[in-house]
Amino acid sequence: MSAPVAIAWHRRAPALAPSAQAAEFARLLDSDWRQGAGAREVLRRILTTVDRDEVEAVRAAAERTLLDHCGDTVRLRGLIEFSNRCVLDCRYCGIRRGNRAVSRYTLTLDDVVACARWCAGKGYGSLVLQSGERRDAAFVRRVEAMIRAIKAATRSAAQPDGLGITLCVGEQTEATYARWFAAGAHRYLLRIETSSPELFAALHPPEQRHETRLACLQTLRAIGYQVGTGVMIGLPGQTVEHLIDDLLFFRDLDVDMLGMGPYIPHAQAVLPGAIPAADERLRLGLRMIAAARLLLRDVNIAATTALQAMADDGREQGLRFGANVIMPQVTPPRVRRMYTLYDGKPCLDESAGQCAECLDARIASVGRRTLRDQWGDSAHFGRR
Repeated sequence: MSAPVAIAWHRRAPALAPSAQAAEFARLLDSDWRQGAGAREVLRRILTTVDRDEVEAVRAAAERTLLDHCGDTVRLRGLIEFSNRCVLDCRYCGIRRGNRAVSRYTLTLDDVVACARWCAGKGYGSLVLQSGERRDAAFVRRVEAMIRAIKAATRSAAQPDGLGITLCVGEQTEATYARWFAAGAHRYLLRIETSSPELFAALHPPEQRHETRLACLQTLRAIGYQVGTGVMIGLPGQTVEHLIDDLLFFRDLDVDMLGMGPYIPHAQAVLPGAIPAADERLRLGLRMIAAARLLLRDVNIAATTALQAMADDGREQGLRFGANVIMPQVTPPRVRRMYTLYDGKPCLDESAGQCAECLDARIASVGRRTLRDQWGDSAHFGRR
């Protein structure tokens, strides 16, 4: 299915009532299937159905679940990619250590604080500090200094505790996670990439281990972070059963946030093996959002930039399939092209202001509201 057809899934005005089969499926989606033995079969049907009415039933049920459990607001996280220096060599990543074609950079503390002040002025409420992975003492100190400086610079009447801060800087020691939490970070995104140890091994060199990633997620939860993870969708060798395992992994880990999207290759980091066509990866990406929303109900789920890389309105589609978080780019344009994890990344030349105006229009176009001057924490975390 091409991207234009995928876009039409949820925009056409139905001329006919849904089929009896689709109506029955819609009733099943609204039933209590999430913890039972039949959960796997329901998830498989969500991911594989080719019936247009059933696809719309999935989308509508996911959107309804979102509105019931999280409300109609979209939470913005200003994305600051503060460094592309990385000590790891993940085989899929454009900023991996072994890629000699990329120019390396690290933003100054003043640069980061200026980005944070801009986010606060726009009412974003929260930001994400993201970088390549390092664990040296200088890096740990730098991240702590950024957290403290952002908090000090963004306290206001609207945000008395300053901006909410999500970290996305990889595997660290328990002491480091605790140090950053004490400094003021309260959410952490650490993508598992795949819940399959075998697929994980195919994506990473031997020194990177699936069990280490899982242990870090458990440590983050014990410290008190709101914990986020996610997977790539459409990897070489990945099956629908792998994706179902991923969804059940999210449930059993009791995650608070998800950031996942279609796998998009990078010219200097091409994984061996066949991958699904772009339209199929987009289709699966949207289905995974819907399935996660229906399974987990009240977690925060991002409509990632990878969706927009595959379709001009990919993020809007993500919102309509159950996402409620968008991460607008606020990384300074002068270095933004140096942080390309995959080819075709959108918004590389737009200013932060242009990106903000664009996103407001995109969010309004699907009948949703932008949350302002609030952290927009996971409802799941609050209820726990």
